[in-house]
Amino acid sequence: MSIRPLVLAVTASLALSACGGSEPASTSQPTDSSSEAPAPTADVARENPFFQPSPLQYEAPQFDKYQEADYMPAFERGMAEHQAEIEAIANNEEAPTFDNTLVAMEKSGALLGRVASVFFNLAASYKTDGLKEIEKEIAPKLAAHSDAIYLNQKLWERVKAIHDESDAQGMDAESQRLVERYYTNFVRAGAKLSDADKQKVRDINAQLAELSTDFGNRVVEDGNESSVVVDNVAELDGMSEADISAAAAAAKSRGLDGKYLIALQNTTTQPALASLTNRDLRQRIFEAAFNRGRHGGPNDTREIIVKMAKLRAEKAQLLGYPNWATYILSDNMAKTPEAALELLTGIVEPAVKKARGEAADIQKLIDAQGGDFKVKPWDWDFYAEQVRKANYDLDESAIRPYFELDRVLKDGVFFAATKLYGITFKERTDLPVYSPDVRVFEVFNDKGESFALIYLDYYKRDIKRGGAWMNNFVDQSHLLGRNPVVVNNLNVPKPAEGQPTLLSYDNVNTMFHEFGHLLHGILSDVNYPMFSGTSTPRDFVEFPSQFNENWIFEPEVFANFAKHYETGEPMPAELVEKIRKSSTFNQGYATVEYLASALQDIAWHQITPDTEIADPIKFQQDALEGFGIAMDEVPPRYGSTYFNHIFSDATGYSAGYYAYLWTEVLAQDAFEWFKENKGDGPVMNRANGQIFADKILSRGGTEDVHKLYVDFRGKEPSVEPLLEKRGLNDSN
Repeated sequence: MSIRPLVLAVTASLALSACGGSEPASTSQPTDSSSEAPAPTADVARENPFFQPSPLQYEAPQFDKYQEADYMPAFERGMAEHQAEIEAIANNEEAPTFDNTLVAMEKSGALLGRVASVFFNLAASYKTDGLKEIEKEIAPKLAAHSDAIYLNQKLWERVKAIHDESDAQGMDAESQRLVERYYTNFVRAGAKLSDADKQKVRDINAQLAELSTDFGNRVVEDGNESSVVVDNVAELDGMSEADISAAAAAAKSRGLDGKYLIALQNTTTQPALASLTNRDLRQRIFEAAFNRGRHGGPNDTREIIVKMAKLRAEKAQLLGYPNWATYILSDNMAKTPEAALELLTGIVEPAVKKARGEAADIQKLIDAQGGDFKVKPWDWDFYAEQVRKANYDLDESAIRPYFELDRVLKDGVFFAATKLYGITFKERTDLPVYSPDVRVFEVFNDKGESFALIYLDYYKRDIKRGGAWMNNFVDQSHLLGRNPVVVNNLNVPKPAEGQPTLLSYDNVNTMFHEFGHLLHGILSDVNYPMFSGTSTPRDFVEFPSQFNENWIFEPEVFANFAKHYETGEPMPAELVEKIRKSSTFNQGYATVEYLASALQDIAWHQITPDTEIADPIKFQQDALEGFGIAMDEVPPRYGSTYFNHIFSDATGYSAGYYAYLWTEVLAQDAFEWFKENKGDGPVMNRANGQIFADKILSRGGTEDVHKLYVDFRGKEPSVEPLLEKRGLNDSN
C-alpha cells in the first residue's frame, strides 16, 4: 500500500496518510515498547527542530532531535505560515498567472510539510500515547486548514482564471497538467458551492477527520487487546520452534512471563491458523480477529462506520454526485462504480467456483481423517496446507529457511532493482532513526551518483498499525530542488533474540510489493510536488507495486536470494518447481476473500444519507449475499469494523479497495509486455527496465494515467494474464 503525507491535502494533492498521551515524551531512538519515554529536560534555549529545514542529506528527518512536545507548535506555526502564504497569493493585486499563483502554491507550506511527513509516518509506525493525543487534536485542524484553502473565493477565482486562459500561455505539458489538477481539486473540494453549502462541507470534513482518527486508534487498540494468550505450550502443537519462541517473547514484553501471546495482524485470517493442530485454539484466534470492533466497549467501531458512510454520502450529494463511490471514482482511472463493479463481479463466478472446489477438497481430507465437522474459516488454512502438501508435496516450513530477511532484501529486492533500473544501495548507519529496527540506505544511479535515501521498517510492534505501506519523508521535485526520502513499513514478526528472521512466501511477496511503491517514489522525475512519485489515482498507484512482485520468480533473481540461511545452499530445484506448480493453489479462496472486501467497500459507499443501517454487520452480510460472494467458509479479508483501508482516511481507499484487482490487471498485462519484448534475452533486462522507468515510474501524476499506460503498452490492458496467473481462466 502506498501512503502519502496528509499535508498534501493542504497543498493541493491527494490526502493518503496514516496516523498516534499525555506527557510529552522523547521519540529519539525510542525503545520498542508502548510505554512512554521520560519527558525531556526543559531547555529554554532549544529551538524546535522543525522550524528550519533539516541539515541532513536530502533534508532527511532529524529523529534524534524530535520530541513529542515539538509537534503541535510546529503544526500550529506551519499552518499559520502556510495560511499567510495562501492569503498573499489570493490577495495579490497583479493579474493571476501560472507563476504568481500555482507555482507559488507549490512552493508554499514548507514547515507544515516537514512536520506532517514525519508525524503521520510515526503515528502509523510508532504510535505512542502522546502521538495519539496529538493526532486527535490536529486532524480536525488540518481538515479546517485544507478547507480554508480550497474554499477561499479569491484564490478560486485566480485558479479559474488561469484555467480558462491556460491554452494561450504556451505551457509545457506538465505545467498544463498542473493547471488542470488545481482546477479539478478546487471544484471537487466545493469551490463552486454556495457559502451555506461550503460551510456544510467544512462541518462534514471536520467530523470525518475526527471519526477516521478515532476509528484507526480503536482498531489498533482492539487488535492489541484481542491478542490471544495461551497458558500451555502444548496448545501450540504444530507451530515451529521459532514461532513459539516469538510468541513467548511477545508475551514477556507485555509482562506475561511463562505464557505465549498470538498477536493479531490486520487481516481476518491469521498466520498461526495454518499450523496449529488444536482446533479450539484456532477457533479462538479466528474469532478474536473476526470480532474486532464489534463486541461492545470503548473500541467498538460499528457506530463510527455508519456515521462515516452517511457523512461521505452527504458530502458527495452536496458536490453534485449521487453517492461517495461515484464521487471518488470520477477522478480515478475507472471513472465510474459501474466500471469497477464490472471487473469485480465478472470474476465472482469463476472465483466462487474455484473456492467451492477447494472447500470440497478440504472437506474430503477432514472426512478421511475422521473429523466429524464441516470446514469452518478457522479450519481452512490448516487443512489447505495439508492439501497442498499432498497435492504438491510442498510444506511452508520447508520453504522458510531459504527466505532469510537480509538475503531476500539485498540479494532479491535490491538485486532486481539493480538489474532493471541500474540503481545500487549502500547502508547508512550515521543517520538517526526513530526505532532501532529501522535501517537506512542511500541509493545511487547507474552513473554512481547519489539521488535518494530509503528507510526500511520491517518488524511488527504493538504500537505499529497493521499491514504494510510506503510513505514519503521528502517528495522529489525539481522545482523545490528536493531528492526523495522514502520509507517502507512491514509487519514481520520479530524473532527471539539471536534467531534469524525467516520469512513466509507471503512476507517475501509483500517486500517486493512495497518496494515497488518505493521505486515509484525514488525514481520520480517531475517538476511539481503535486505529481511526485505515487501521486496518482488510487486505481493506478498499486500498479508499480504489484508489477514488482513478478520479479520474485525471475530465475536469476530467485536463485540469487533463495538460499538456506545456515548453509548458503540454493533452494533445491525440485522445491522451486513445487512452489511454481502450486502458484494457483488456494487462489479461489484468496480471490473470494479479496472480492468480499472490495464489494462491501463499494456497497458502503453507494448508500445515500437516508439509507437505514440498523446493524452494520447485517449490512455487510446482505451486500455479500447480493453480490453472490458470501461463503461461510471464506470470510472477507477485512470485516467492516476493522477495515482500515476504507474507514481510516489515513489510507485513502474509501470506495477504492477495488484498485488492487484493477491494478493487478495492469501489472500482469505489463509483465506480458516484458515477455513479448525480451527478444533472445531474459525477461528481466536493463533496456526494458529503463523503458518502464521512463514511461511509468518517473512520470508520477504528470499525465492521465490511462493514456500513460496505453502509451507504454501500445494497446488497452487485457484481463487474461491475470486470470491465467490466478488459475481462473476456462482452461483451469
